[in-house]
Amino acid sequence: MLASIVIRTLNEARYLGDLMVMLGNQRTDGLQAEVVVIDSGSTDGTVEIARKHGARVTEIRKSEFSFGRSLNRGSDFADGEILVYISGHCVPVDETWLQRLCQPLIDGKAAYSYGRQIGDDDSNYAERRIFAKYFPDQSAIPQAGFFTNNANSALLRRVWQEHLFDEQLTGLEDMELGKRLVARGHKIAYVAEAPVFHHHSESWAQVRRRFEREAIALRSIMPEVQLSRLDVLRCVVSSVLGDWKAAASKGVRSTSRRDMLRYRWNQYLGSFKGNHEHRLLSQTAKEHFFYPQMNEKEAKDDWLGPLRRTPPHESQQSES
Repeated sequence: MLASIVIRTLNEARYLGDLMVMLGNQRTDGLQAEVVVIDSGSTDGTVEIARKHGARVTEIRKSEFSFGRSLNRGSDFADGEILVYISGHCVPVDETWLQRLCQPLIDGKAAYSYGRQIGDDDSNYAERRIFAKYFPDQSAIPQAGFFTNNANSALLRRVWQEHLFDEQLTGLEDMELGKRLVARGHKIAYVAEAPVFHHHSESWAQVRRRFEREAIALRSIMPEVQLSRLDVLRCVVSSVLGDWKAAASKGVRSTSRRDMLRYRWNQYLGSFKGNHEHRLLSQTAKEHFFYPQMNEKEAKDDWLGPLRRTPPHESQQSES
């Protein structure tokens, strides 16, 4: 059986080499593997690194890019009976990752699986706690519910061919597909024994945009989820206090209290803005979310002001 490891990339040179080395070190039980990279305009040597390690490379234009469309193109380019998705800034923890991630699909216990994600000492401690919440150390094969995450996942090709990823969403294409699959009787497996290190090197503006675009997508997937200003303040306070308490009890010093606060603020501010976004996104707006660029203005500490401004159409929404 062939597993195609599909990697979406845009300027992933920092970690891609480590990822490719770990992919080459995988030990499997008769499972063959190929590596496919779908790149959307890298300028930092990403494509050269991929080819150096034997990956097959295809490209998608920025004007065409969406997370779902990129995965559909990459999956179509791949040859495997199992499609394995991993982010270009994720690195498997050990050499058994691929076999363990694919095993529920091989055994017929699930059509879609996803593995654990963990941070390292360079990760913001608030994000490490998010990983711990959504990716616990106990497997569920199959799990209840439709949550999944394509930073570290595997999908049967025949199932993908019948149920392509939604190409219009600004994110969460994995959850949207998971919801459709569960509704049609398919199973999803969570495999804690298939962990990856998930590295995020983002400015505060990029953190905020990531949660904003995911909240925009979540409106389509779970329209019943509403987030008010009071919810934002409540979530920020409770999360930050929880982060500080947990960090103190574990002796964590890699992230300052201030940076934990800033992470949570941008997390919930972005979620609030995305939850109240109603407009169809123009191409310019899509580039804003899909290809966020750091600049001097965004690097400044203007992280308290935006919530005081009224988001689009927010006057028409209930705060309850």
